[in-house]
This record gives sequence, C-alpha cells and structure tokens, in this order.
Amino acid sequence: MDKINERILQELSRDGRISNITLADRCGLSPSACLRRVQDLERRGIIAGYRAVLDRGAMGVGFVAYATVGLNSHTKASQEAFERAMAAAPEVVECHNITGSVEYLLRIEVADLPSYKTFHTDVIGVLPQVNAITSYVVMGSPKDARA
Repeated sequence: MDKINERILQELSRDGRISNITLADRCGLSPSACLRRVQDLERRGIIAGYRAVLDRGAMGVGFVAYATVGLNSHTKASQEAFERAMAAAPEVVECHNITGSVEYLLRIEVADLPSYKTFHTDVIGVLPQVNAITSYVVMGSPKDARA
C-alpha cells in the first residue's frame, strides 16, 4: 500500500461516486493509471464495495441506541442463535461480538422511544440465550465516519 493508493481510498471513502477523472486529478494521476489502481484495489478485496449514505432522519428513524448484550451460555450454538436473530432484525444495523463482560454490542435504529421499547421487549427480551441488556441512547453524533 503506497501513499497514492492510500489517497485513492481516502477520496473514495468520502465520495464513492466520485468520477475517475476527478479522482485522478485529486491523486495526481492520469485517468487510466487511476482506474488501473482502483480496479487493482477492488480485485485485491481492499475495496469491498460501495454504499449509499442514508439520512436516517428523513427515513423516519429518530432514535438510535447502542445496546450491550450478555448471554447466559457461552456455547457456539448460543452465539449462532443470537446472531441469526440479530441478522433477522431490521432494527439492528450493526452487531459486533466483543470482548469484556458482555458478548455483543448492537447499534439499533428505530422511529422513537416506544419503538425501541417494543424492540427491547419483544425481540431481544424473548431470546432464551440473553442474560443481560444494557442500553445507551445516542443523544448526538459529533463525528460519524461510517459509510
């Protein structure tokens, strides 16, 4: 990974729809050299894909919370069952298996507090492998670099 590839990745992280000509100009490359580098980064799996950044508020999502979840059993079957349930829950936009005193960290996006309560009670709360849930409500996000 050289400085030019790092610059290409930085620019694409900011704007995945940037034209190759603009990208080449910002990176000090000819358009053909830039395109070859981008294609190589894609082929090597360094660029795994492109996404649209959504305005969740405009989509009716006004409530974001992180929740830590502890399981009552540390078996592979318990973890797989929990992960399947989270994969099926559209409210869960991120699910991370973490180290520490709990097993999972979730990012949950819903319309409002009553919707979160319903999700907490009727989705996570009914899972037999869940032992503990701690919620952290997002009040603001002064920095959010997720794409």
